[in-house]
Amino acid sequence: MRYFFCLLIARLFVLCVWLLASANQNLAQQLPGADRIMAQYTKTEVRIPMRDGKTLFTAIYAPIDQSQTYPVLITRTPYGCQPYGEDRFRPRIGPSELMEDEGYIFVHQDVRGRWMSEGQFDNMRPHVDGPDPVDESSDTWDTIDWLLKNVKNNNGKVGIWGISYPGFYSAAALAEHHPALVCSSPQAPISDFFFDDFHHNGAYFLSYLLATNTFGYQHNGPSNWKWYSEINPPTRDAWQFYMDLVPLETASQHFPKGNVFWEQLVQHPNYDAFWQKRNILPHLKHIKTNVLTVGGLFDAEDLYGALNIYANIESNNPDIFNAIVMGPWSHGDWAKRGDHVQRVGKLAFGNNIAQTYQKQIEAPFFRHFLKGDPNRPNFEAIIFDTGIRQWKVFKKWPPAELRSQKLYFSNDKKLAQSPPQQLTDVSFTSDPANPVPYRKRADIKFRFTPKPYMADDQRFASQRPDVLVFQTPPLESALTMVGKIDSHLRVSTTGTDADWIVKLIDVYPDDHPFIEGSGKSVEFGGFQQMVRSEVMRGRFRNSFEHPEPFQPGEITTVNLTLQDVNHTFKPGHRIMVQVQSTWFPLIDRNPQKYVQNIFKATKEDYISARHKLWCGTAQGSSIQFNVLAP
Repeated sequence: MRYFFCLLIARLFVLCVWLLASANQNLAQQLPGADRIMAQYTKTEVRIPMRDGKTLFTAIYAPIDQSQTYPVLITRTPYGCQPYGEDRFRPRIGPSELMEDEGYIFVHQDVRGRWMSEGQFDNMRPHVDGPDPVDESSDTWDTIDWLLKNVKNNNGKVGIWGISYPGFYSAAALAEHHPALVCSSPQAPISDFFFDDFHHNGAYFLSYLLATNTFGYQHNGPSNWKWYSEINPPTRDAWQFYMDLVPLETASQHFPKGNVFWEQLVQHPNYDAFWQKRNILPHLKHIKTNVLTVGGLFDAEDLYGALNIYANIESNNPDIFNAIVMGPWSHGDWAKRGDHVQRVGKLAFGNNIAQTYQKQIEAPFFRHFLKGDPNRPNFEAIIFDTGIRQWKVFKKWPPAELRSQKLYFSNDKKLAQSPPQQLTDVSFTSDPANPVPYRKRADIKFRFTPKPYMADDQRFASQRPDVLVFQTPPLESALTMVGKIDSHLRVSTTGTDADWIVKLIDVYPDDHPFIEGSGKSVEFGGFQQMVRSEVMRGRFRNSFEHPEPFQPGEITTVNLTLQDVNHTFKPGHRIMVQVQSTWFPLIDRNPQKYVQNIFKATKEDYISARHKLWCGTAQGSSIQFNVLAP
């Protein structure tokens, strides 16, 4: 008896320790900030049935004050609605603290096949036209319909918002949307995986390798714990880790068996039907919902998505409120809370820019369309000028008051408004064994995705012999470059494949003062600020669906469009363009010997090649852009 009594006491002690640990764990999960949410909201967890019988896990945060009705604001995510449990609260449930204090019914949902939701996950699930097939639009419809019928004190109006992948779900909801969905804010939304995130114009973004597992594995059913592992590099030297991935196929060794997403990347190197049907842009028609698209001008992940979702909605749905905001932000920086200096990498752009957006743009948008505030937003495009560091408001984007301008490359490394009369070349050797780094070597770290490089000083690159540098004299007057930049390259190579990278750069004068809030180590005299950059995998120069090799020594055209800018080059500054063929390890290395699938190239396929950029005559290499008319 004494033994059993002691055993009972021991078990009770263990139970108390477990309960105390659980309580402490719950408390830790709810801090910091969860106490503020707990004081204003109740939390309910439900499983909402979809039309095919699958259920999606949904957490509902409803205001404690039930004396009035509230609109529903949804975010749908593949990243999990943690913490799970009705007694466990998120410290952040809405787009901003201001909106949380104003009161909405905030709804967080795990998308199909992720975390606590049933079904199979499909990365960038294709939209299927029609009322019956299952896609992200239908899942959102079914969710909205259930919420309106089952959540008390809703006012019958629904909005949706999200950043990054949740931004895609906010855009996908617009195709065949529920009539109660009155507004949507896709923020840094993915639109097409062949031009966003993991690819840019067909070049594989090797810098996303560590993110591949996140989307690569199906769970075996609803799970409140992470069912996939992260890549654990065997070294802290990021540069060497990526250099060792030759051929590219050796990256497979870092993935546990069954990584579906990696297999899709390997099996579909071209813009075939697999990728084409994952493009949401063609389906953004017949929209009745009001839309606010938000993005960062220095977003290394989904700049293409924000600009093109806005543009497609604008061209296909002229009768709705459709606006865009682009700030001096990296991925998602507009959601930051509290006072802070807005930096991209080490470069500062101002104080509390996110708070200005949240208070003056985002909250009024939702307040008007969901709560009936009479102050209707009266803007169409609010775009930050990254040269003079000021917000600019336009009637449309890009604005109508523009004039086209072209700068030609010359073999003496100048950019001029008139082309040289003679056709000449500037050449360099591109060696996959000695690639151009995309940042200073000391700044290359392991990252889930690349982020800070978008406004980096490019002096480290301009000193290399395998980077061509062209620039104007110091400008006598300000020049504001607006919208997209089209680069027209006339090239040849001794190889049969090549990548072409174009970087637009603002060169500061040698006596430029320090910019407050920037990294203390930054030397601004002669600073070469990257304004925009992009890559074209040369095999796709004529078709993303049907690649083709270069003919050695034959001059051919590579056209490359750089995403929109709003940047004023001040008097005394120079416009610089750098052209190169490696950008490592941001993108994988092109073997420079044409193979059908670079993911399956052999080590011997990686060769050094001599590239030429041809300058001169009206057909020579140039960049074309728009400037604000005086």
